[in-house]
This record gives sequence, C-alpha cells and structure tokens, in this order.
Amino acid sequence: MGIRHLFIPDHFDSFARETQSTAKISISQTHMTNTVLNTEIDRSSTGEQTAESQSLTTCPECQGRIVRDDEHGETRCEDCGLICEDRALDHGPEWRSFDTEEQDEKSRVGAPTTQLMHDKGLSTTIGWQNTDASGRAVPTEKRARLERLRTWDERFRTKDAQERNLKQALGEIQRMGSALGLPEPVRETAGVLYRRAVESDLLPGRSIEGMATASLYAAARQQHFPRPLTTFADVSRVEKIRIQRAYRYLSRELGLQIEPEDPSTYIPQFASTLEISDEAERTARELLDVAKNTGTHSGKSPAGLAAAALYAATHLTNEQLTQATVSNAADVSMVTIRNRYQELLEVYAEQL
Repeated sequence: MGIRHLFIPDHFDSFARETQSTAKISISQTHMTNTVLNTEIDRSSTGEQTAESQSLTTCPECQGRIVRDDEHGETRCEDCGLICEDRALDHGPEWRSFDTEEQDEKSRVGAPTTQLMHDKGLSTTIGWQNTDASGRAVPTEKRARLERLRTWDERFRTKDAQERNLKQALGEIQRMGSALGLPEPVRETAGVLYRRAVESDLLPGRSIEGMATASLYAAARQQHFPRPLTTFADVSRVEKIRIQRAYRYLSRELGLQIEPEDPSTYIPQFASTLEISDEAERTARELLDVAKNTGTHSGKSPAGLAAAALYAATHLTNEQLTQATVSNAADVSMVTIRNRYQELLEVYAEQL
C-alpha cells in the first residue's frame, strides 16, 4: 500500500505562524505586566517602611526629633513637646540602683564577669553543703562520691599552670585589697595589670606575691587611691625593696602611664586618722601648695611631705600633735617629719 501525502494549503500554514507569534507576544506582555506590578509593590512597601521609620523618629507636627522618656513612659518631640505615645511599657527591672555595684548585686541573671577570678567568674562550682537541689541532706553513702566530684571539679577549673598562677595571684590581690580598704575598681585594675604581665611573659624569675603586690600598688596609683609603699609591704609576704623592683619592672615593660604622686592626696587619709580640725587640714594644703609652687617637693616622699605639712599645720593652729603621733598615723619616720617640717616652714615664711 503506497504512502499518501497530505496536502496543506499555504493559507493554513501562515495562519498557524501568526497564531504562534501572537501567543508569544501575549506571554511576553503578561510577563512584563507582572514585573511592573512586582516593582510597584516593592516600591510601595519600601516607601511604607521608610515613612514608618521616619514617623518613628520625626515629629508629625514640626518634623523635630522624637525622643523616648523611659522615666515617664512617654515618647515625645524634643522641640515642640508633642506627646506621640504614652503609657509605654517599661521592660527594665522593677528595682532601683544608684551605682554600678548595687546594680550588679540586684541583677537576676547571675554574677557579672570579674577580672579577680582566673576564669572571670564564668565557670560553675560545686557547693560545700552536702545537700541536694531541694535542700535535703545527701545520704551518707553518696557523700564520698560528692567529695570526689568536688575534687575533680576543682582540678578541671585550673587545668594548666597559667590558670593556677592566676588563681593564686588574684586571690592575693583580693586579700591585700580588702586589708588595705581599697575599692573594687582598684582591685579590678590590679587584676587586669597582672593578666597583662602573664600574657607578656613577665613572670619567669619573679615571685607571684611580688608581682601581685606591685600590680595592686600600680592600680592604686592609677586610680588615685595612694597608699604608702610600706603599707603594701605590711599586708603582703614580700619585702619593700622587692615590691619596688617588681613595680619598676612592671611599669617599664607594660608602658604604664602613671603620674607622679601628689602629696595633697594623702592629706584626707592622714587627717582622718589623726582627727584634726578642718582649719588644720586647710593649712596643711596651703603649705603643700607653696611647696609645689616653689619646687620644694621635687625628689621627696609625698607621704613624708604630707605628714610634715599636717604636723606643721597643727602647730600653726595650736593643736600641738607630737611627731610620734603623726609618725604612727602616716607610717613615716620622725626624722623625715622633722626635716620636711623645717623646709616647709622656711618656704612658707618666705612667701608671706
């Protein structure tokens, strides 16, 4: 059987081509329409977001800056005073605090990080009480296991020599700072300085106690809480000369910018210990001001100058303290007080 060929007229072929091109044009136009619509939607949403953000920061009346007053729960204009929102919810704590230390004590999210612990206070510790989470006593047969857990917990907290070094040194800084009555910021600064010394590899050949005492002494001077070096030697287990050497080494290697001590900073401490009058304290400051203006204080112990100024001031105000009393209060020898006393009075008499 032969193959039959189907004859298609030319006008049917042209009609099919026209229909196909028309369909392509329609699809292309539909795609362009959708693209335009999507662009317009994006522009409108972006415009709404921009307008909303501007409305949150711009006053609708005067176009001024909007500020939030958390104390009164209001959002108002800084220029015209328009109240844009009131009765706002306060998401902060319901307690009040007046300093950073009190705020840390009342926080409910755990203790803050501190530089006075080798792990900065981020680790956990198994308590010494033999009780469970409900407060019930741990059975006797389990107490030995709990004691072993405490031992391993302590070992894991100080896993290398550097952490053991930090733990011992920072404990010494805490102990000495408490004995000297130094505030928490001074102790924190001392912890930072000691950590820097450890990171800079300054400890080999130096005692831990000596570097810890030198760090605390440097921190006290940086924070303007001066104490005579002899008081640091009294509360530490290191001799005064070793503390001086460690302090010079620490200051030089870490590049500490510590200003020379001002003798006037010792006046409140010594005056409070001696219980002298305000007039005598004011006179002592005048004597020191004259000494600083004339350069007499250069090269002399600030604590010795302050003690001599207080001794001279009590004689000028007829309070008559003895050299021994001032020497014991300031931890300065009576020979130093006598020598500085004569120099201060001579300079003061020349200025009158």
